[in-house]
Amino acid sequence: MKQCLQKILQPIKRWLAGLSFRTGVIVLSSCVVFYLLSFAALALPVSAALRGALWFVLFGCAKTAQYGGLLILGVEGVKRVKKWFGRTE
Repeated sequence: MKQCLQKILQPIKRWLAGLSFRTGVIVLSSCVVFYLLSFAALALPVSAALRGALWFVLFGCAKTAQYGGLLILGVEGVKRVKKWFGRTE
């Protein structure tokens, strides 16, 4: 089972790692937008069930964009982004 899952995930991981640094930064930026939208959805004047569903979907998109962006950037890309913000580590 584990080997079967690895066979499926390896090509996806290789494809994501092949994307450019710029793409990774754009995906990480969209993560911030999704986080803001997910919490802004809680202030909408709609039913609690709809607010909860909106929050669930938007927060899920934010987490997906976050981890996808980190996979695209890789270790060296994360170091480059941290340098932009003045962090050395």
